[in-house]
Amino acid sequence: MGDAVVGVPSKDQLTLMEQTVSNCRDQDERIYMDYNATTPLEPEVIMAITEALKDAWGNPSSTYLPGRKAKGINDKSRETVASMVNGQAEDIIFMSGGTEANNLVFHTAVKHFWDSWGETLLNEEQMTVLPHIITSSIEHDSVKITADSLLKEGKADITFVKVSKVTGRVEVNDVLAAMRPNTCLISVMLANNETGVIMPIKELCQRVQPLNVQRSGPRILLHSDGAQAIGKVKVDVQELGVDYLTIVGHKFYGPRIGALYVNKPGSMTPLFPMFFGGGQERNFRPGTENTPMIAGLGKAAELVNLHLPEYEAHLCDIKQYLEQRLQAVFGKEKIHFNSHFPGSETLPNTCNVSLLGPGLEGWKVLSRCRWLLASVGAACHSDKVERPSHILLSCDISPEVAANALRLSVGRRTTRKDVDLAVEDLREAVCRLEEGS
Repeated sequence: MGDAVVGVPSKDQLTLMEQTVSNCRDQDERIYMDYNATTPLEPEVIMAITEALKDAWGNPSSTYLPGRKAKGINDKSRETVASMVNGQAEDIIFMSGGTEANNLVFHTAVKHFWDSWGETLLNEEQMTVLPHIITSSIEHDSVKITADSLLKEGKADITFVKVSKVTGRVEVNDVLAAMRPNTCLISVMLANNETGVIMPIKELCQRVQPLNVQRSGPRILLHSDGAQAIGKVKVDVQELGVDYLTIVGHKFYGPRIGALYVNKPGSMTPLFPMFFGGGQERNFRPGTENTPMIAGLGKAAELVNLHLPEYEAHLCDIKQYLEQRLQAVFGKEKIHFNSHFPGSETLPNTCNVSLLGPGLEGWKVLSRCRWLLASVGAACHSDKVERPSHILLSCDISPEVAANALRLSVGRRTTRKDVDLAVEDLREAVCRLEEGS
């Protein structure tokens, strides 16, 4: 490799890798529109991982050259990931993924409550009050099921705030109305994975922070799962005002690891490890670091830092074209956009649409498609495709319409030609279903 910089491919290498990706796509003859579920690795990310596997195989805690190389990659990636969300390098803790990050926040909030206030908060019957957590009814399962588990085990009280049936958002006033003296955590996602609706996290934090100053009880910690927003829209932790932000690599063309942003972990913001070991990640997340995947995460973050405006503009253009073609081909009476809510901002890549009519359930339509690869909702609910999405039902979409929903999420390389082929594929699938019935 000579003097080549680790993780930086040459122009010829990039060209070859991009041609390989393109050729595989041509041979497969598939139109992928499920980027909210996962994204492919960018060629530069693959190269960064490959170089780290070859040249930085040492233990990052060791002092010899391969170990120092690994530590250098970890440190550089930490800085790049922090820059992506406008944080500091010391605010980033590498995780196995978003699920671990979300679980760690809930674990921390409960432990912090008991360590700080557990013996002092009593109800009218002089019994110790449980920690209270507020979240929304449309969260990812790694939040929802974690909250459910704490509730069932008697470790916390949970309030699931419903979204507005008008805006599809979690409204700030509804969250504030749910607060109690023993509330220790508010966790609301930054953008929904099915509707693409962006939640008012900045306003929520602005409203809660002054209340924290006035409280005699536990400070309310503020967390947002940023999985769906990062890499599509600007995400700035300083503007948002969150204590914690979940970062998921495979949602922005990185590897399947993640990170947790914590505002000055251990000093300003509490963070308690869920397990213990050799002291890596400043004891917050011990275990020998996965340097190749960290290198890939850092490269994916670097690409977001460099190209976010053009990524966002392209996604917006393609989504608008997709919605225009759906209306032109099916007619306004035949479709319903489940991701359109008055006054709400949405992700630039997410189109949730129902093709109206009996026998046109989303899973049936997709099963008749020849080229289109998409989903009816979250990938983690793929075993429940025949049930209407609880998220759409929460947004006041009727069961009949929700059952017919398709989540079409476009990506950085989705073209207008792809859209034309996908919409034609949907038209033919609908024709086959209607003829069959």
